[in-house]
Amino acid sequence: MKIAIIGTGYVGLPSGVGFAELGNEVVCIDKIAEKIEVLKAGRLTLFEEGLCELFKKNTASGRLKFTTSMREGVRGADVVLIAVGTPPDPVTKAADLSFVYAAAEEMAECLDGYTVICDKSTVPVGTGDRVERLIREKNPQAEFDVVSLPEFLREGFAVHDFFNPDRVVIGTESERARAVLKKLYAPMAGKTQLLCVKRRSAETIKYASNSFLAMKIHYINELANFCEHAGADIRDVALGIGLDSRIGPKFLNPGPGFGGSCFPKDTLAMDYMAREVGVDLTLIQSAISGNVLRKKLMARRILKAASGVSKPRIAVLGIAFKGGTDDCRESPAVDIVRELLLLGADNVVIFDPKAMDNAKKIFGDKVSFAPDAYAALEGADVCAVLTEWKEFKDLDLARAKELMRRPVLEDLRNMLDPKKAQSLGFAYDCIGAAQGEKPAL
Repeated sequence: MKIAIIGTGYVGLPSGVGFAELGNEVVCIDKIAEKIEVLKAGRLTLFEEGLCELFKKNTASGRLKFTTSMREGVRGADVVLIAVGTPPDPVTKAADLSFVYAAAEEMAECLDGYTVICDKSTVPVGTGDRVERLIREKNPQAEFDVVSLPEFLREGFAVHDFFNPDRVVIGTESERARAVLKKLYAPMAGKTQLLCVKRRSAETIKYASNSFLAMKIHYINELANFCEHAGADIRDVALGIGLDSRIGPKFLNPGPGFGGSCFPKDTLAMDYMAREVGVDLTLIQSAISGNVLRKKLMARRILKAASGVSKPRIAVLGIAFKGGTDDCRESPAVDIVRELLLLGADNVVIFDPKAMDNAKKIFGDKVSFAPDAYAALEGADVCAVLTEWKEFKDLDLARAKELMRRPVLEDLRNMLDPKKAQSLGFAYDCIGAAQGEKPAL
């Protein structure tokens, strides 16, 4: 089949590579000429574990191509996926659909033959109706169906998730469109469930899924606060409740807050949509406000660990919102560093294995940047682990102690070995565990 994908971000590009690997002819379209030139030259524009090898394989075979031309990309396509950004409106916090609608209007004049147009972007309920109207108004002769095809790719695991999806949700009442998409996903038969529902139900499923997961993260973070004051250990508690099959172990890892390109904006959008129809989603509202506060509290926690030191040097390990990606959008680490700066910290040094270029764009000369973790730790008064990269888990703590001016660890991802750290003389603090006396500095 011929697939056109509009947008080459963290959804569009992995999806394009994945569909090409399944044997389809894929053309990825993007308005940013510089990005397309980089991709045409055989270089990726983002980091995603396992993506590079498949990208090179499928560009070399000719199954995966790139263009800035909507007409070139959409011409003759069986399926068009809209995978553009839907950032929150700075005022209302509703999803900004201007990129989706612009893509639909431009695409309309390029359609030839029956085409299944899929909203892959996360869009509010009713967006498919508006996209359908826009295309119909622009090209009354076009033969098409608009389908909601929400994505469930986890950043850092997008390649794995593409080939091993929990489910594929197809939102349409058109049997013809369903048949096309069932053919597209035929290679997944037996590996996953294809759920065919109404278009508005599919649009809701995406927001409902992300909002639930965000609330689950916020819940375990609040429970971690309780454990710190009650003398319990959140790691024991999370294990105990996660063994309940009704709850499950995923998303029960406490940390500095939820972030990324999905959870923050999707909870805000879900809350906005609910208020628009007169429904009060109090659980989601609590998760949103609590998550904002949590990142502020984490910054204060780091500064407290450095109390008594004039102009403390703070080493921040990790700035991406999670390990396995270079994405810094709505990263808790970014917000924590911003809060540190607002609170007067003026000697912050950052290291991240993949997100340094993005970090430099965000902070400029407001912080320092280190070439590796150990360089960041040199002379530091406190080290804050903010992203769960494996290389931080494998950190040589003995070497770290020799490099630091004060051996203080704020492990806000619960990655390090507490007993080992404390045996080496670190003042060690983590999430969700009541701390006894700390080694003297």
